[in-house]
Amino acid sequence: MKKFLKKVVILGAALLAFGPVTSLSTAMVSAQEEQVLNLAIGSEPPTIDPALATDSTSGAIIKNVFEGLTAMDNEGEILPAAAESWEVSEDGLTYTFKLREGNTWSNGDPVKASDFEYAWKRVLNPETASQYASILYVLEGAEAYNAGEGEADAVGVTAVDDSTLEVKLANPTSYFLELTAFYTYMPVHQATVEADADWALDAGDAYVTNGPFSLSEWAHSSHYVLVKSDSYWDTENVSLDTVNVQIIEAESTANAEFQAGGIDYLGAPYSTVSLDAIDLYRANDELNVAPYAAIYWYKLNTTDEVMSNVNIRKALALAVDRQALVDNVTKGGQLPALGLVPPTSAGFEEDRGYMADADYELAKEYLAAGLEELGLADPSELNINISINTSEAHSTIAQFIQEGWAQNLGINVAIDNTEWQVYLERLNVLDFQAARMGWIADFNDASSFLDMYRTAASGNNDTGWENEEFKSLIDEAAAEQDVDARTDLLVQAEAVMMEDMPVIPLYYYTNLFVIHDHVENMAPDALGNINLKDVSISSGE
Repeated sequence: MKKFLKKVVILGAALLAFGPVTSLSTAMVSAQEEQVLNLAIGSEPPTIDPALATDSTSGAIIKNVFEGLTAMDNEGEILPAAAESWEVSEDGLTYTFKLREGNTWSNGDPVKASDFEYAWKRVLNPETASQYASILYVLEGAEAYNAGEGEADAVGVTAVDDSTLEVKLANPTSYFLELTAFYTYMPVHQATVEADADWALDAGDAYVTNGPFSLSEWAHSSHYVLVKSDSYWDTENVSLDTVNVQIIEAESTANAEFQAGGIDYLGAPYSTVSLDAIDLYRANDELNVAPYAAIYWYKLNTTDEVMSNVNIRKALALAVDRQALVDNVTKGGQLPALGLVPPTSAGFEEDRGYMADADYELAKEYLAAGLEELGLADPSELNINISINTSEAHSTIAQFIQEGWAQNLGINVAIDNTEWQVYLERLNVLDFQAARMGWIADFNDASSFLDMYRTAASGNNDTGWENEEFKSLIDEAAAEQDVDARTDLLVQAEAVMMEDMPVIPLYYYTNLFVIHDHVENMAPDALGNINLKDVSISSGE
């Protein structure tokens, strides 16, 4: 999820100070007395429009106030959601979804197949400028329309009638029913969107949704509140009445509030476990460690004069002690990343042998070649800037990388940080040299980590890098039906990226979370998702 995640705000870290927390939302009430869940998140959601969202902070709202055709449980099983059933043609190219009767929007209008057709074509419309448009390229005619070379009518999604949606794919896609659970595939209420360009800027009646919760309050940069939606088709099976979410930038503050009982859960996709609190939670037997299809990496701006040099990029990648990073800094059982696809993806369980960890001698050889090509006589003439979004965890990790590069390569390394929304904008316009980012798989497949780099114009690429051999391999993999042959093509594509190194992999995530005993059925799945529809609060009796 950008940066999702889609960009991801994978936080956690800091100088833990278990002191009183001031300015907490007055909406916070005792979760044990009512069906109220109290959470915190690390930054203001950049958007709550499914077509424009690219990060897990936005997704944490969207996934609970909207509902797609399908949903996924914590075991990765596909469940009927807005669609009660579907049929798939023998060739795997045509899906016919049947929507539920009695499924309504929060304003009382029925949810129609045309809402899905409109929403998907809106994402693909070049004027929308959706950075996640490429995730719909599995649809027939989608890429051509998004590139301005085709028509909306040629896109393979059609509302046959109010309750029937027909979808035609460019190639058989085994994970398509996982995609229809992702937030970019959510429907939107066409009349609302067309009537008001600002429909998704705030909470209230103007924000028309179809999920188990509604966004009732959003005090920007302070907190937001979700309430159970009476119009949702399965509202009787939604236990929570209210979800209060504070926006707390400092992980140490969020952890202190968890210890004080004001927050019920810490973990993805909300505020995460502070690095300095990990040992405490582990000692108290409170720390949960779950598998996570996610990676922490540094993206490199290949349009930058220095970062355009592949030898410099390789030198930086090799001059990182990943094992020391996960052992001494992140401390959550993460694995050093020596490739771009986590071992949670089928066919990528074993190391592919692209490089060694902390290979300083080879790093110095690449650095010397790069300096010569840049016309620099000495490593001390090379200046590198690491950009991060404001976070105690990201700062701690960046300082570790900074020290390693300075000591082992002899280069000058600076760190700058900006607030999350500004940070995303900087990445989008390539205003950086090296920038941290976490990426959670949108669906459980290796292509979720590779497809975004298919072209420099891909919305989540953020590196300026593209390679014709890589693009060809990705396209071949998309059309390949043999599982083993497809995996081999994706491994080859990963190898091309690792040879060019537009992205430096650092570590594969684990999902660390802590939760109070009165909260039931709340745990992230392998993609870091939590369906609040399933969560309940026990009486404690």
